[in-house]
Amino acid sequence: MVTIKNFKAITKSDGEKFFALIVEGGVQPVKSQNTGRIYFTTRSATVPTTFDEAICKQVIGEAFNGDIVKVDCEPYDYTIEQTGEVIQLSHRWEYKDEALDVMENMVVKKNQKIK
Repeated sequence: MVTIKNFKAITKSDGEKFFALIVEGGVQPVKSQNTGRIYFTTRSATVPTTFDEAICKQVIGEAFNGDIVKVDCEPYDYTIEQTGEVIQLSHRWEYKDEALDVMENMVVKKNQKIK
């Protein structure tokens, strides 16, 4: 399950603006690389929408199926807000709904031949 926690306005390079929802997954245990101890955390992802600001405000708190999953990507610099430290990451967190993936794989595409 994921919950909509917030939203933000995003401006594309061409000046066009849109809103994205910030979704958060459930609590999960993680083992610290530094201490080896277990702590609890949540993962969040930003998902683009076709919503206006009013709708984004309305849907905060809504929960629905899906998970936040780790996806490999090209390395990029990330600044830790609390410390100002810049680190390099090669992953991002994305929203994924397994049911949507299954449905998409079961639908016959327009020009697809059935064997």
